[in-house]
Formats: sequence, C-alpha cells, structure tokens
Amino acid sequence: MGGMVSRVESAAATRHALVEAAAELLDEGGPGAVTLRAVGTRAGVSRGAPYGHFRDKEYLLSAVAAKSWAQVGDDLATVIAQERLSPIERLEHALSGLMRIGQERPHTYALMFSAPAVASTDAIAAVSRTHDQFLAVVEDAIGDPQRARPVGAMLMTSVHGIIGFGNGGHLDVRKWHVTAEQLLEMSIRAATAPPAAP
Repeated sequence: MGGMVSRVESAAATRHALVEAAAELLDEGGPGAVTLRAVGTRAGVSRGAPYGHFRDKEYLLSAVAAKSWAQVGDDLATVIAQERLSPIERLEHALSGLMRIGQERPHTYALMFSAPAVASTDAIAAVSRTHDQFLAVVEDAIGDPQRARPVGAMLMTSVHGIIGFGNGGHLDVRKWHVTAEQLLEMSIRAATAPPAAP
C-alpha cells in the first residue's frame, strides 16, 4: 500500500465519520447542536480536522442532507428489487419509509426538504435519483406513464403534509378520527384508483 492511497482513504474515512457525527447531533438536538467543534469532538478527530473538510456548518449540513437522500435512494432500490411485493405494496413501502423518517428523525427530514443554503452536487444527484426511482414506483402502481408525475407530486405533498401536521402536534386522533398511517393509506388509495370515466 502506498502512502498516497492510505492518506486519501484516511481523509475519506474522517469525512465519513464527521458526516455521521453531524447526522447524530442533528437528530439529537436539531441544527443548533451541529457545530464544527461538536462534530469533531463526537467523531473523535483533532480540533482542526472538521475545518479541513468543511468550509462551514452549511457545507456540513449539505453533506448530511446528501447522505440522508442517498440512504432513502438505497432503501427505495431495495423495495423496488423485492419481487414478491405488488406494485401498490412497493408504493406503500416507499412512502411509509419516508414518513418514518419524518416521524422519527424530524430534524433530518426538515433538512432534507429545506432549500439548501449550499447546493451540493452530491445532494442534487441524490435527490434526483430518489425522485426518479419514486416516479418509477408510482408509474408501476398506477400503470399510466402520463399521470405518474402529477400523481407522484400529489403523494409526496400528501406525505409532507401528514408529517408536518403530525409533528406540529395537530393530528389529534380524537379530533380527526384518523392516524397518520391511515391518512397515508387513504392518499395511496385515492392516487391509485382508476380515474373516473368522463
């Protein structure tokens, strides 16, 4: 092994550790908990290390967003590959996976869907890949390529609304007589129903 390769590898490993640490801190305490110093401490690297990898906190958060989108894309790829699932079940898995992030990791979810202060090419590529995968799942479920994009947008905005309403403490089951999961089911049923005859 040459010294060069191991230096590159060790830099990549440090960057990976910093992004992982930032993701953990974000989940625990929101964006305010993510500082380059705190991330360096959590990752167990030298004080100056984070500054060698990220110009500032915004660049670090952009890397966390890219990592989160890439993970959603990987999860979607797994769902798409499951042959025993029907097209509608694939769609249910895809959307409930996203809803779980929104419910269990609200800060990460908010970061993923906020306009980035720094648009990283990694994040843009990961979002684009995920959207394309999702549209393929939608198209498969509704069997109509022409309607896949508007229906996909309707489903994404529905999930987004369900998460926002729930995380804001407004989805009181006693008042609305419905859970987040049931709302998602209703949205999918509405989206995948054959269009009414003219």
